[in-house]
Amino acid sequence: MSIAKELQNATTQLCEKLEPITFSEPVTHVYNPLTYARDSHDQYLIRFGNTRKRVLFLGMNPGPWGMAQTGVPFGEIAAVRDWMGITALVGKPVKEHSKRPVEGFECGRSEVSGRRLWGLFAEKYQNAGSFFSENYVANYCPLVWMEEGGKNRTPDKLPKAEMEVVAEACDRYVLRHIELMEPEFVVGVGVYAENCFKRICQDVGIHPKLGRILHPSPASPAANRGWAGAATKQLIDLGIWNPK
Repeated sequence: MSIAKELQNATTQLCEKLEPITFSEPVTHVYNPLTYARDSHDQYLIRFGNTRKRVLFLGMNPGPWGMAQTGVPFGEIAAVRDWMGITALVGKPVKEHSKRPVEGFECGRSEVSGRRLWGLFAEKYQNAGSFFSENYVANYCPLVWMEEGGKNRTPDKLPKAEMEVVAEACDRYVLRHIELMEPEFVVGVGVYAENCFKRICQDVGIHPKLGRILHPSPASPAANRGWAGAATKQLIDLGIWNPK
């Protein structure tokens, strides 16, 4: 069975494990783009996830204007559509928040984190195929949590007991990526993702080279002071990129 097919199976299993989990207030809405945007996510897996990788990058969970719209990690629409060449019809979550509509590739908003991340890779690599020949980007958890007023709620803000159930499923999902892609480097995009990689690798006794780059979120003052330069320096210091 191909790597992409194995990852599709792992994605299906992840969604099946996450679907029955409920969350307490202040969470009122939960999206899983791996269900309603599965077509575009499958395109991403099949086109770019079917080979072993040198570097596996990991994000935390979807942003409301990125992966929540496209089904692709850090899925800023222009990057997914124009740079990766992926487009598909996107459905709707079962319970949609009026302030966080899912409009798929018709969404007029731009995910800043994704624009920064994929923009840097587009500058570094000649095309998407060149980047994905040795790199891949996954997200730790596919769920988007929202409060009644529309505020995003990140995994680190959830009650420990609720997140433990989610983490069990997500750890296995990420481990399957590592097993299949056999990366030399695993790189967390932000501290949360780095800690996920660290825990998963320690639990099973595997030892790829572990690193971290600054998260590109506009909520981070450090990222707003020059994210691309900071991330480039970190990737050079890790030995992943060569100095120009």
